[in-house]
Amino acid sequence: MSETFQGKSNEDIQILISRLQSELNPANARKILRLLDFTSLNVSDNTATVEAICEKVNNYSFTFPDLPVFAAICVYPRLVGVLKRNLEVPSVKIASVAGGFPSSQTTIGVKTAEVREALEAGADEIDMVMPVGEFMAGNSSLVRDEISKIKEIMGDKHLKIIIESGVLRDPGLIYDASILAMESGADFIKTSTGKEKVSASLEAVYVMCHAISNYYHASGKTVGIKPAGGIAEAGDAMNYYNLVEMILGKEWLLPESFRIGASRLANSLLSEVEGRNVDYF
Repeated sequence: MSETFQGKSNEDIQILISRLQSELNPANARKILRLLDFTSLNVSDNTATVEAICEKVNNYSFTFPDLPVFAAICVYPRLVGVLKRNLEVPSVKIASVAGGFPSSQTTIGVKTAEVREALEAGADEIDMVMPVGEFMAGNSSLVRDEISKIKEIMGDKHLKIIIESGVLRDPGLIYDASILAMESGADFIKTSTGKEKVSASLEAVYVMCHAISNYYHASGKTVGIKPAGGIAEAGDAMNYYNLVEMILGKEWLLPESFRIGASRLANSLLSEVEGRNVDYF
């Protein structure tokens, strides 16, 4: 465990980030748009709903010709093929949750099979939950083995590991989970599934960014950060943007190393940029 976070509470970290200055304006909202993983992970999702998302994204550049498009669209594995067939914007990545989302409470055989199917259907990126219960029980070897096996299947495609920071809660545990995920092959570390009571928080991202910084200085490997879960307002997204810049620097503020996972956030960002209420998505 990092000595920086050993014995620290979330209240301690709140004091450290209390001076964070976030200026939301149209220019900053534009920057965040290109970092968005537009996410649809609803129990009611189906072929028609995903086709409708594709139609919106395909027409996005005609409706908003001066605005950057999203980094990715994230759906369940069985709907990856729908995205592949209907999405006409090459720069938008196809992402999928896989590996027993959202609980990770299934076998490694099922996890690898689901990841393989998502990749074969056209996924460019996989978001997978770390087996959080095993990590909390101290079974780091199982966690490392699972993540490593999934990353081996994926090759150079991005693997985003969800540590479910709202369940871990303790800054020391969040730090250790972040390091373990990165050492095991994660290309991104992600806060949350959005399915638990507590999702993304500035305190968790503060800790995760420090873990990324320390890992980068030790290994030379750039690992991305993805706050996700409950981020619906442009002002909240701006806070995460400034926090990442404060700790990791401007070089991290690119889709290759910073994403924000959300669904409702898109309209809030578009409204800020356009200076009017936008209900496009």
